[in-house]
Amino acid sequence: MKPRLRFAPSPTGYLHIGGARTALWNWLFARRMGGTFVLRIEDTDQERSTPESLQAILDGLNWLGIDWDEGPGKDGPFPPYFQMKKLARYSEIAELLISQGKAYRDYTTEEETAQMRKDFAAKQGLNPGDDLRKAGFKFTSSWRDKNEKSDKKHVVRFRMQPKGEKVGFEDLIHGHLEKPDDDLDDFVLIRSDGIPLYNFGCVVDDHDMQISHVGRGQEHINSTYQQVVLYKALGWTQPVFAHFPLIMGANNEKLSKRKHPEADVMAHKRNGILPHALLNFVARVGWSHGDKELFTRQELIDLFDLKDVGKTNGAWNPEKLIATNQYWLKTFDPKDVATALLPYLHEAGVKDAAVDARLITAVKAFAPRAKTLVEMTASIKPYYAQGVTMDVAAAAKHLDAPGKEMLKVTKAKLLALPQWEAASIDPIVDVIATETGAKKGAIAQPLRVAVTGGTTSPGIGDTLALLGRDETMRRIDAVLGT
Repeated sequence: MKPRLRFAPSPTGYLHIGGARTALWNWLFARRMGGTFVLRIEDTDQERSTPESLQAILDGLNWLGIDWDEGPGKDGPFPPYFQMKKLARYSEIAELLISQGKAYRDYTTEEETAQMRKDFAAKQGLNPGDDLRKAGFKFTSSWRDKNEKSDKKHVVRFRMQPKGEKVGFEDLIHGHLEKPDDDLDDFVLIRSDGIPLYNFGCVVDDHDMQISHVGRGQEHINSTYQQVVLYKALGWTQPVFAHFPLIMGANNEKLSKRKHPEADVMAHKRNGILPHALLNFVARVGWSHGDKELFTRQELIDLFDLKDVGKTNGAWNPEKLIATNQYWLKTFDPKDVATALLPYLHEAGVKDAAVDARLITAVKAFAPRAKTLVEMTASIKPYYAQGVTMDVAAAAKHLDAPGKEMLKVTKAKLLALPQWEAASIDPIVDVIATETGAKKGAIAQPLRVAVTGGTTSPGIGDTLALLGRDETMRRIDAVLGT
């Protein structure tokens, strides 16, 4: 049977970089094995789940090119793909467990629970805010064995029956993991409002959707023990688990939405990172294939394996991300880079830019020296403008009287060109140098300053080809006063 993997985000904010990596690794494994990648939305946090957050997650995945086979907008055999549309199903399974004596309705009030915790803390000499679980606190309900049913507000709890055994599972990354079964108390399956808690909802969904492999962050390891107990109680086959290492930011802290702007996937789009560059970089944070750092999308699919994911947390490295982006800016087909660049130019006010020969010429000229699409936009934008902002020092040095005289000679040669393209323009400097005996710098620099306003630009041919004949002449005439 081909594997089925899933990504199950909660729509409570933007797509987190850790979530993107989880989605990516599951997607890569599914694609490599010819399996299915499912997108499931765990929208049970009704206070924080919003349509805007859902759209942000979908936008982030689409930008990265992580497509799903089943999920929102793509009908599959196991709908619905939103948990809030499955409440009846969760209730059905909870009732089944109750009928089998494996779960019960707990009518303990919030006030009674709070008093129970308070009494335990006082007995143990603990302070408010201390972790009672670490101190050995276990919730015990007086309703555990009453099997009572009424209309009163209640939750549904799983009835743990410790036998002094171990609860364990095999993890593809961490190996065998286990803990004593008496460490687990009677955990809640369904809240009083009928909404399932994470551990119950994801077990039902993964079973219903025939998920074969569950890859997620290692912060879910402790939750997995409860899920293993549920699979056993329901007689369901549990999936293969793989718990991924964390992504750590500055000061060795887990990347968080609150502290780390780089945790937002779409922030990298705004910063001018190519989607594949981010994908390539993120894939390598915690996974390796020898010493190889740079991968095409197909190479990632062909080479990725869950067993090669490490146990050690990965470090966010902004310098490496930029280096990766630089590499792909130079390596990708210039037309593809131009397509990615176009929205940045439009946003910068260059409304007439299009993916045409002119823009592709600009990409070829500036990609070797640009770090980001934002930086490339800033470099290219002046070539689409009319007129130029002149660097005073550069003008004083190169557009003095001799410089302007040389500019007149150059203008005449340029006007005589039958075709306005880099290959025709480039020899002009050599021709003038041969005819006049002038140094090439004395020819090229007055021209460069006149048309760009500064002393640095791509080669003269590319520069003038990008500006076009008309704009080049307008800028030269502005300097010459003609």
